Amino acid sequence: MNEELIPLRNSEDEDNGEKMEEVLSDAGCSSESWAILPVLCLTHVFKFLDEGDRRSADLVCQRWHNIMRSPSLWRSHTFHLNVRPSKYRHSEFHSSVAYVQSRGVYLERLAVLVNPPSTYSIAWRMLRTIKTVFDELSRVRASLKSISLTNLELDRPCWTSGLRNSFVIFLVSFLRAQGSKLDSVCLNGMKIGMIQGLEMLTTLAQSQKRTNHRYYISTLHLKGFFSGEVPVYRNSNMPRTLGFMKGLTHLSLSYSCLSDELLKALQHRDQGWRDFIHLKTLSLWCSLNVPHGQVICGHSWESLASCCPGLKVKIEVDQILNTDRLARILLPEIPLVDFSMATFYSPNEEWSPRPLFYVMLPQFRLTLKFLTLHLSNCSELLDDELLKLVRRCDRLEQLRVWAFLEVRTVQRLLRIRLAQRSLLNTIRVSVYSVEEDHEEQKEQLEILLSTYRDLPPELDFFATVYPHV
Repeated sequence: MNEELIPLRNSEDEDNGEKMEEVLSDAGCSSESWAILPVLCLTHVFKFLDEGDRRSADLVCQRWHNIMRSPSLWRSHTFHLNVRPSKYRHSEFHSSVAYVQSRGVYLERLAVLVNPPSTYSIAWRMLRTIKTVFDELSRVRASLKSISLTNLELDRPCWTSGLRNSFVIFLVSFLRAQGSKLDSVCLNGMKIGMIQGLEMLTTLAQSQKRTNHRYYISTLHLKGFFSGEVPVYRNSNMPRTLGFMKGLTHLSLSYSCLSDELLKALQHRDQGWRDFIHLKTLSLWCSLNVPHGQVICGHSWESLASCCPGLKVKIEVDQILNTDRLARILLPEIPLVDFSMATFYSPNEEWSPRPLFYVMLPQFRLTLKFLTLHLSNCSELLDDELLKLVRRCDRLEQLRVWAFLEVRTVQRLLRIRLAQRSLLNTIRVSVYSVEEDHEEQKEQLEILLSTYRDLPPELDFFATVYPHV
């Protein structure tokens, strides 16, 4: 394999090289001090530079130029696709294809972040760009281990049936050829229909039958993979398909995919395989606009937890303002480690998060480690409820809160940490304020916290007053 790379350059490269020299000089780093750094150290530093800075560093000197040709610097890359025409930047199509042609052979981890298209022409250009990039990756025989293709939102009207079918056909073909060597796949936000979505997943599952013990998909992210209107939990093919993923350790799903059959399939995956691998993390995302009315048996969760020792479950809830449905989601048999909730509700809505604080979350007092809350509780005080919950959760490690709270609650949280909770080493609180001039509250907060000058070094503490719009 040819290990030589041809650096990608543009008309500003010469100026960028001079700017890099100035930056090093301003930082107090002489060229002599950089010259004595070993190649391994410089290579490690260059891994943290973005594409533009690497081009600049490539022009500093012959030694840096040679180091920049090291394939180890180009194992991972992220394409940000907007594909809207602009006279201020080069064509994303040509720059993306040029990158793959030059460095694609060294790529192992590829991410494509998409700004969802709004018109047919933009969707067409996006399809052309992605297809050409993936075709070039196949041509240069890139040894991809990880693929991330996110936020396509194929249920938008601009994705006509013809464009959508063309995309599915080429992606299924690519996954059929490359799937056997992948260890991580992320298809978040694709929003595809049931039939075509299952076709993609079936292709991935079938590729696992051809793998040896060195290659298998261990991480699969499918948050928002299916269109929001699709009740995936009613389809028996979904559990059967994921059941073939014999090496799966990290799985992320929309709650609309969850069913008793799926939980059983995850615990009985190919048990005849000698080196059976247990599921380690299961992340679920539940939104108001995603079907979530199904009933899951606590026994199914209990069986999965028993079959997969050390299983960690993360649940993210967005705008579910129904206490009964929350109770059906947050079953006590779940080994819940991470819980995140965002609710924005008006005073006129007959809903309160108090049952969540008093009944539901305390069920996980021995497992819950990470808690994130976004609450628009402008019509009710939840300070005491929050403090009681923190006291009851024995293993809480991170607390992140955005809510209407009294300023003194921040001080009380800090006291709980210093007196009782040595594990709670991340506390970040944003106190919402409806007052136009909230400077007084900020000053009050600063005064209250001024006595805590010597906090433990392991404690990541932050608090502020934030205007609520």
